[in-house]
Amino acid sequence: MGRLTRFVLAGGIGFVADAAALWLLLSATPLGPLAARVLSIGFALCVTWQINRHVTFSPSSRGMAREGARYGGVGIATSIVNYLVYCAALFALPSLPPLAALVIASLVAMALSFLGYSRLVFDR
Repeated sequence: MGRLTRFVLAGGIGFVADAAALWLLLSATPLGPLAARVLSIGFALCVTWQINRHVTFSPSSRGMAREGARYGGVGIATSIVNYLVYCAALFALPSLPPLAALVIASLVAMALSFLGYSRLVFDR
């Protein structure tokens, strides 16, 4: 149970990084919510890799480059799910604030992320 708690904590930090980057991009650039979300996801993925690597799971036996590639693969797959749920929520509910859509999408993707990272990246 400790690993799951640490994963949720890492995800919470990643969520804050994602939300802050999204808010900053929407406030300070001409990017719309869809393009800004692509960049914020990338930023959050980098943040959570380091937290999950050092706190949640510990480094894998694969070496940093190979681990990073696997983490990126799982992260991209779950980020696609996250992004599709985000877009679907915004299109289905046009008055929904982008940050609310982010919450919904992040919760959906969290379970997939834990399974992928724990089984395919960090040898657990």
